[in-house]
Amino acid sequence: MPAAKVNDLRVGALYGLAGGVAALALLFGLAYWYSLYLPGHSHDGPLPPTTAEELQLASSLRRHVAAIASEPHNIRHYEALQASATYLEEALRATGYEVVSQSYEVDGRTVRNLEATVTPANSANPEPSLVVGAHYDSAGDAPGANDNASGAAAILELARLLKGSAPARPIRLVLFVNEEPPYFQTPDMGSVRYADWLVERGEDVHAMLSLETLGSYSDEPGSQAYPWPFRAFLGDRANFVAFVGMPGSRDLVHAAIDSFRRHAAFPSTGGVAPAAIPGIDWSDHWAFAWQDTPAIMITDTAIFRYPHYHERSDTPDKVDYERLARVVRGLEQVIRDLAR
Repeated sequence: MPAAKVNDLRVGALYGLAGGVAALALLFGLAYWYSLYLPGHSHDGPLPPTTAEELQLASSLRRHVAAIASEPHNIRHYEALQASATYLEEALRATGYEVVSQSYEVDGRTVRNLEATVTPANSANPEPSLVVGAHYDSAGDAPGANDNASGAAAILELARLLKGSAPARPIRLVLFVNEEPPYFQTPDMGSVRYADWLVERGEDVHAMLSLETLGSYSDEPGSQAYPWPFRAFLGDRANFVAFVGMPGSRDLVHAAIDSFRRHAAFPSTGGVAPAAIPGIDWSDHWAFAWQDTPAIMITDTAIFRYPHYHERSDTPDKVDYERLARVVRGLEQVIRDLAR
């Protein structure tokens, strides 16, 4: 083959390789932007001094977590599960809510979801509802203080903070049973039953927020891990709260984190990814996303930072109540914005 022809082939191959690399880089950039781009700016640097209101809120959260999760509570530990449900129901009623109990039978036991509603300003013709939920059962023999009494306690305090707010849309504050295995992502999962119940009631849902393991934080380097591929791009300090969802909920992730960043001086991150990425669908938002409702999880990332996840050591003393209080105050404003 003539030398000129060989050189032409080599140049063509190099151009082809460069074009392929450029195309891959473009695809990677678009995927990164779609998954991890977030509006606003996360708080950076030291947290502001804790306010007296936040200290009082932290004290209430501590009391709730101790009452809900001082011992394992699930169908295997049925009396404790019933005691936790009773505490939650009585706490909501003491705040002035009418509590609706959705009871059903599982493995020969009666279990129940609990719903309290912040009434909209126009109750005759309300906007589609906003569901804010957290599961209150624990996994196996774990007491479940962070997973997920922290989320359930947040629901109780959000109910207090939102009482009388008269939003444009109903705010359904829900405490779910049976999120943990063996019921996770089965027809007996509490949030699946509740999502189906809303369909039976003919109720339109605007969005769903799942509050999942919200009480573990650390400023130490190396305290935060991530599933692949996010570990290559994100930091290693477990000092933030995350807003995550599957691709159909990208707009909701953006709306929620934008509101949080405008109102809360607290680090935040998040993004969207397919359910195949470990952790993305590990909460009650899955039950709503499966019905094509925008739904996200708000979390401290659980197993990716919390060494006591699903362990007997997940006890109330492990929860960082002051930082949990800051997150709850930020979420109050997120909910107010989404319910307008």
